[in-house]
This record gives sequence, C-alpha cells and structure tokens, in this order.
Amino acid sequence: MLHNGESFPELEVPAVGGGRLLLPSALAGSWGVVLLYRGAWCPYCHAQLADFGRASDTLTELGIKVAALSVDDEETSAALVEKYRLGFPVGHSADAAKVSASVGAYTNQDPPYLQSTGFVLAPAGTVVTALYSSGAIGRLVADDVAGLVRYITSHS
Repeated sequence: MLHNGESFPELEVPAVGGGRLLLPSALAGSWGVVLLYRGAWCPYCHAQLADFGRASDTLTELGIKVAALSVDDEETSAALVEKYRLGFPVGHSADAAKVSASVGAYTNQDPPYLQSTGFVLAPAGTVVTALYSSGAIGRLVADDVAGLVRYITSHS
C-alpha cells in the first residue's frame, strides 16, 4: 500500500478515445485524484464517477485533475464515459495484478478486477491520502477531496 508522502508510481494504460493514460504525469502540476474502479457493472462505481463528473467545475476551480481506470474493455469504458459525460481521462483494459503490485490495491481473483481504490496526490505527485477498499463500499467522494484541498492550501 502507498503511504502519505510517497511518490505515486508510474502507471500506463490505454485511454478511452485513444492514446495512453500516464499516471501521475497526466495530473502533474495540479492536485490529482486517481480513481481505480471495479467496473461498469458496479453501481457504487457509477455513483462515484458521476459524482466526480458533476463536481467538475468545483474541482477545476481548485486546480484538481481527475483520472480513473478499470479492467473494463474500451467499449464498456467508453459507454460509461458517455453515460455520465465524464470530462476527465478514463483508462481501460488495466491489468489488475500489475496495477495492484504497483499501488497495493485489493483485487478480485475470479473474475479479475481492482477493488475501489482512491488517491489524492499533491502537485508534485506525492500521495496526500489513499483510500483502499476491500469490497464494494468505501471510496473517495468529490466534496471530501475539495474540502481536503481547500484545507491544505489554506494552511500552507
């Protein structure tokens, strides 16, 4: 598991719409949120992604960039992006075992997928907070991330 103050490791997965999602590079210089979600079949993941999508204006005003990824294929991931009109990059076809080995996320073995895991990163790419879930519930929400960044920036 990653601890506060550690550098977020480099992850690279295909991005919905083409190209590659490179983390933490895609968030460099900004506060960052990395969301690992279980898959498009998970109603809690829908709620979390929709929440971050709705909070886009607030997050942008605070200088917070968001990226998400899962093991879902591109077609499934693209449908989720379209459904919630997500304006942040979403990666697909992640190798659950490799991502887990890099960041310590819990996984499901059969079928293989990542359990919900969220990270808030400082502009330098270091972990400010990490939230690991071993099941369906327990995940970052946009209001909490916005509040955390407001608190940190006002007390720096």
